Amino acid sequence: MSMIKTLGVNKSFGHIRVLKEVSLTVEQKEVVCIIGPSGAGKSTYLRSLNRLERIDDGQIYIEDKLLFDCKNGVNSVKMHPEERNRALREVGMVFQRFNLFPHKTAIENVMMAPVHVRRIPADEAREKARLMLERVGLGDKIDTWPSQLSGGQQQRVAIARALAMEPRIMLFDEPTSALDPELVGEVLAVMKQLAAAGMTMLVVTHEIGFAREAADQVVFMFDGAILETGAPEQMFSNPRNDRTRQFLQSVL
Repeated sequence: MSMIKTLGVNKSFGHIRVLKEVSLTVEQKEVVCIIGPSGAGKSTYLRSLNRLERIDDGQIYIEDKLLFDCKNGVNSVKMHPEERNRALREVGMVFQRFNLFPHKTAIENVMMAPVHVRRIPADEAREKARLMLERVGLGDKIDTWPSQLSGGQQQRVAIARALAMEPRIMLFDEPTSALDPELVGEVLAVMKQLAAAGMTMLVVTHEIGFAREAADQVVFMFDGAILETGAPEQMFSNPRNDRTRQFLQSVL
């Protein structure tokens, strides 16, 4: 079963076309890394999958269910909003910035969505949050304020917060780009653990080492379009597209 599939996705901001006929399939338990220069449309594409950005044209499937079939910004799929929201709740997302609530402790940040969105009782949500924080190596920080955590720890809390909703798909939008270099490894280690556990993941990243090691498929985006896809060994050793080759020469 494909977990994510898009066909011919287009998106413009005013007269600027930022996504151009983007078609991609992510299979169950697959890790797909999207690489490319700034401004390639990578983050916009990721945000379109959970409706943080509304597409102009194209189709978006989640777990083989067609949620959006758009033409000129109008979605023709007739579906009860709660049914669509249930499908979208299967998609967790971790952003570049941690976006933790500063007035809530680590465990309170992780509890919020299960309590308020999934309507889980507070005691049950707290126990789930504790387990999620332990999973990302922060079992000793559950009552710590975000301001007392390093950037890497805050990002791990953000990952725990997404996992607490029990998603079947995780989206990562350059999750290490806001971190000091010495903190990147601890976040990548958690992501590698998730990949090893079989989590379906779509990752926008500039961490070529992570893509080489963890990805099943690497996607190169440039100027709003997918120019090349392939297995890591092929993409990094023998890219077929000239633009891919130029980009990799600049970052490797």
